[in-house]
Formats: sequence, structure tokens, C-alpha cells
Amino acid sequence: MVDRANLYRIAPFGAYVFFMILEDVLLKFGWEPGELRMLYALKIAVVAGLLWSMRSAYSELRWPSGAGLRVCFTALVAGIVVFIAWINLTADWMVMGESVGFDPREDGEIDWFLVTVRIIGAALVVPVMEELFWRSFLMRWIENPDFLAVNPAHVGLKALCIAAALFALAHTLWLAGLFA
Repeated sequence: MVDRANLYRIAPFGAYVFFMILEDVLLKFGWEPGELRMLYALKIAVVAGLLWSMRSAYSELRWPSGAGLRVCFTALVAGIVVFIAWINLTADWMVMGESVGFDPREDGEIDWFLVTVRIIGAALVVPVMEELFWRSFLMRWIENPDFLAVNPAHVGLKALCIAAALFALAHTLWLAGLFA
């Protein structure tokens, strides 16, 4: 049985995956990509809504007591390094499958609403959803099914490697995903 702590971290990820599968199915049934442009906005709205409605359960997102400038600086540097990896680890051998690009134009005009939704989704919603699922839940759950009792700093090499490998396999830029 899935308890609430598990569900709160799995549900946003599951909703995101559901919409990815739905888009693939609709494309296979003959829908055109242009007809599905708003599906991304719906996906991000649903995932953001789930994250927001369950936000009180995410104790790992609370600012750690006693965290000072050093913690902020370390987090900022780590974020910059991962960002640089994502945009630079793109050689052919570092890519698995094909990435579906996003064309912000509709009838030759930029659709600023969808551009805004894509930026919000890619920069704010998806990273939080992924961190909660892959590292807060799955990595610690592999270590111990009572994952909330596991300090992320004390996760073993096995759990770290399994979660990192699965995260990498879920991304087109697999090496960047593994690095992240």
C-alpha cells in the first residue's frame, strides 16, 4: 500500500508521465503536433496544482535551520554547474533518442503564452517535481522504504547509482542527466 508521503512525491511525477503518454497516444492516432500545443500548458498546470496542494508535506523543501551564506553559495554553484552541463553535454554519443523541439510560432507569430508556460514549466515546475520524485523519494526509498527516515547525505552508493541511472535513462541528454 502506498502511504501519503510516497503518494505526495509520486503523484506529480505520475501526472507528468501520464500527459507524456497521452501526447504520444494522440499523435499515434493521427493528431497533429499543432493540435496538442496546449497539452503542455495543461500538464504543467496539473503538476503545479498537485505540487501546490501537497506543499505542506514536502518537509525537504523547507529552508534548513542554520543554513547560511555557505549553503546558498554551494546551491547556486551546483545549479550553475548542472545548467552548464545540460546545455553542453550534447555530442551525438551523449544523446539517446530524439528530442522533440518546441517551436513557439503559430501561424508565423510567436505564441507568448506558450513560451511563458514552457519557461515556467522548464525552470520551476519540472525541476521541483523531478527532485521530489527522483532524489527525495526514489533514491531514499531504495535505501530504506521508510524514506523520510533517511538523511539524503547518508544515502548509500547503490541507491545513488540506481536513482542516477534511472534519471539518466528518462532523459534524452542521458549523460547530462547522469551528471545531474
